[in-house]
Amino acid sequence: MRIALLTYRGNMYCGGQGIYASYLAREWKKLGHDVHVIAGPPLPTVSDDIPLHVIPNANVFGVKHPEWARRENPLELMNPLTLWELGVSQLGTFPEMQTFGFRLMRRWPELMRKYKFDIVFDNQSLCWGLLGLRAMGVPVTSVIHHPLHIDREADFAIDPSLKKKIRRTLYFPLFMQQQVAPRLDRIITVSEASRKEIERYFGIPEKKVSVVYNGTDREIFRPTPGKKLDADLIFVGRTEDRKKGVTTLLEAMSYLPPGITLKIVDGRIPEHGLVPRLIRKYGIEDRVRVEKRWFELSDLVEEYSTAKVAVVPSFFEGFGFPASEAMACGLPVIANAAGALPEVIGTDGSTGRLVPPRNARALADAIVDILRDEAALKQMSVAARERVARLFDWGQAAEQMIEVFEETRHAFNRRSRAA
Repeated sequence: MRIALLTYRGNMYCGGQGIYASYLAREWKKLGHDVHVIAGPPLPTVSDDIPLHVIPNANVFGVKHPEWARRENPLELMNPLTLWELGVSQLGTFPEMQTFGFRLMRRWPELMRKYKFDIVFDNQSLCWGLLGLRAMGVPVTSVIHHPLHIDREADFAIDPSLKKKIRRTLYFPLFMQQQVAPRLDRIITVSEASRKEIERYFGIPEKKVSVVYNGTDREIFRPTPGKKLDADLIFVGRTEDRKKGVTTLLEAMSYLPPGITLKIVDGRIPEHGLVPRLIRKYGIEDRVRVEKRWFELSDLVEEYSTAKVAVVPSFFEGFGFPASEAMACGLPVIANAAGALPEVIGTDGSTGRLVPPRNARALADAIVDILRDEAALKQMSVAARERVARLFDWGQAAEQMIEVFEETRHAFNRRSRAA
């Protein structure tokens, strides 16, 4: 098949969506398919044999005046779409999904004439432009990792003020996504938990959503022999993302014996952000070390090997890369029984522990319980790696998605002939 893989932000370090796009492009190419990545900045890293088509933008979101005006060619700001991006971003709206789709629509007739794509796969932009592409005669599928409504509700739970609610409602393009998603040819998601939430928020029946688990690169994420342990627990993730549950984790640390230590790995912690405030609030400065430097992937793998247990206290995860990556590195995982985390770490206790969400006492009890038994930790380490190898393989995910694409293309062609 000739596949157009769309990702409005494609860099592997901008979040799980970048990891997802890069690995699927690689695996589809291995299977013999002709994959073209169509991406906005920050751009993904793809091999030389995978064409990369750039949909540029002026990168004005989140940039304050006068920084957004300081550029080699200030006239680029006069582009109508750029002006609109600049204006709405000053109101706190994130416009890149919409504008990616509009810019793509302008390029699409040229791309389609040249490459004649069999299918479009969208990496959860769910933008208006996808309807335009579909109207031009190509079936469009999209992955929904999880509905963005969940991110908004997590923010509301932390700060329920009217001002915060207005700002977060403006930020997320929920209306657009709710209109676009049900009109696409097929939706794919990454867990049964996400499939249920898609029906809840988008009204798309579960039977019309295909579940394909993410993979985890076991060649990269694996135990690093000889690394010295320097923490009992490790948390990896964006601490300012409220649904990641760092609030519960730091409260749990205040209930633990003084000898238990935590390492937080997040290269984007603001000086006056959530983590510094909570560490001071609970008086746990001597037991929590914060790694704020930017980590390369190899460094991150080594960091996993310096702790005994990974903690993933998220209120919701559509999949949960920090959990599967830690397991691949041989770490047991303590996680909330929320979202897809029970699917990732399992429910039988062989690879870690599940605790009730937002329950700091239960989290603290689970930490004490799991750390007291060194023999059990070693058994869990082996079981964790085995589970990842069995269930979360990128090659397997790519093959399953090709099956979905084939079904979607045949159904689209039947409808087109009938019309």
